[in-house]
Amino acid sequence: MINHVSIGVRNIAATKRFYDAALKPLGYQCLSDGAGSLGYGQDAPAFWTNAAERPVPADAASGLHFCFTAPTRKSVDAFHAAALGAGGRDNGKPGLRADYGPDYYAAFVVDPDGYRIEAYCDRSQA
Repeated sequence: MINHVSIGVRNIAATKRFYDAALKPLGYQCLSDGAGSLGYGQDAPAFWTNAAERPVPADAASGLHFCFTAPTRKSVDAFHAAALGAGGRDNGKPGLRADYGPDYYAAFVVDPDGYRIEAYCDRSQA
């Protein structure tokens, strides 16, 4: 249904370091690297970041977050570790979320601009 999502960021270089690291374990990479924008995906960019003068202020109470599909639980773990190592903040360690479903395995982080992101796998793979 959604072709792509685009978010505004303050520092495109810091954003690139973060998302390159965080999304790599999930099988996503930067497919478009312009002076003021980055496009991430597998075959085509679907998640865009753009340098913005006034990005949307981070608001944990807004309910806004972005969830990326992970191929395995190990890749969810690797996403979480890579995101924290690249300047993200923990917002929920990797683990099963039984209230979302019996095999819903996810991890949550906050990126350098305050956006909440999640990686999840709904398979019972180790």
